[in-house]
Amino acid sequence: MKVITGNRLSDGAVVYLSGNDQWATRLTDAAFFDKADANSVLGAVQIREAEIAEAYLIEVGDGGVLAGREALRETIRKTGPTVRSDLGRKQEFKQ
Repeated sequence: MKVITGNRLSDGAVVYLSGNDQWATRLTDAAFFDKADANSVLGAVQIREAEIAEAYLIEVGDGGVLAGREALRETIRKTGPTVRSDLGRKQEFKQ
């Protein structure tokens, strides 16, 4: 399954496209797409340049858990820097 993610322009937060075509900060609120539908939805989302930067697809497994080779990158992207635990959004954007 695929999820569409990007960064919200208003505050830079990592967001996911939800089922109601809004942006959610929790991966568990994201809409899941099969491979065939994901590319067409992504194309429609990428033109929403006033809302989101760099929308792209990520792989998720059962229960909305990050999967595939980008799982580590997406975890770091969502929670913030790995060098100092007092920085980032670890508490604010828990799954």
